[in-house]
Amino acid sequence: MYYAIISEDVEGSLPLRAESRPAHIERLKQLKDEGRLLVAGPHPALDTPEPGDAGFTGSLVVAEFDSLASAQDWADADPYVDAGVYQKVTVKPFKAVLP
Repeated sequence: MYYAIISEDVEGSLPLRAESRPAHIERLKQLKDEGRLLVAGPHPALDTPEPGDAGFTGSLVVAEFDSLASAQDWADADPYVDAGVYQKVTVKPFKAVLP
């Protein structure tokens, strides 16, 4: 089943993101290589794909896991969590309907 991992950044997270981004992206690439990643990306703080110094307000990952517990475990091990990027992470079951 798919699960949505919805993360909210702490204020001023851009330097923390930059520092831990390579490890964060590597985990996402692994999900993609396993055919389990539906979509992933950040929420820009401004209404533009490149928000510059304004940074990001959070992230969304939708991926396939065996259970809610395994999705939560994966989310808890995110390098952005260890780096203090996220102030809150919510994991929910997700049903893909369209397209």
